[in-house]
Amino acid sequence: MPSISKDAKLQTVITTFEMTPGTCQDLMDALTVAYEEFISKQPGFIAAGLHVNDAQTRIANYSQWERREDFQAMLRTPEMRERNRNINALCRSFEPVMYEVEAAFD
Repeated sequence: MPSISKDAKLQTVITTFEMTPGTCQDLMDALTVAYEEFISKQPGFIAAGLHVNDAQTRIANYSQWERREDFQAMLRTPEMRERNRNINALCRSFEPVMYEVEAAFD
């Protein structure tokens, strides 16, 4: 994953997912397959990471894109819309939020 930098010209998206411990692995599997088979191959994709909390009730997804429009275009594809319906069935909620880096520390 590229280093985090205030000067980077890219779009950061942080998505949080809430689920029960019983569906955490299923959701992680669905997200992993989505990245391996589809998301990582989309125009503008740079990198992503998936993080799980100790209680297995939250997954945080950190992704970087060349432009905001690239991320939005990926979300609008029929394939991703179908994947998101399946992902939604595995969790209580999920919310992607776009951010810009304001400060970074090494």
